[in-house]
Amino acid sequence: MDEYQLDPQLSRDTLRVGEFPLCSLLLMNDNHYPWFILVPRRAGVQEIYQLAEEDRQQLLWESCYVSEKLKDLYSADKMNLAALGNMVPQLHLHHVVRYKTDAAWPAPVWGAVKATPYTEQQLAETMQRLKLVFTDQFEFAG
Repeated sequence: MDEYQLDPQLSRDTLRVGEFPLCSLLLMNDNHYPWFILVPRRAGVQEIYQLAEEDRQQLLWESCYVSEKLKDLYSADKMNLAALGNMVPQLHLHHVVRYKTDAAWPAPVWGAVKATPYTEQQLAETMQRLKLVFTDQFEFAG
């Protein structure tokens, strides 16, 4: 059986936040939007239906947990969720906090504006905020 590895594109574009029982939680390194990605740590999985039933249920729980916490934490106007996989075939779910005032509203965030990486201070502040709300079944990255 193949060993799980994070897709190289996701490795380049994101910062690791931590781990749920099934998924790694990543932060898209673009400070225009609070944009998080859940990636099930299962080798060779490209679609949700390829997960075992128990993993599907866990993925749904983790996705709902992340969405609810982010919506409350960031006072989102809308939470956008997407599992496209056109550019990165590895199964991953985007969770993007959206505001009616953000740079891409009401269009999708992809390619709307050039990504601006987080500064060290912005990243530290983001992690501190997440630590206040991500308390169930979550282990923060070292």
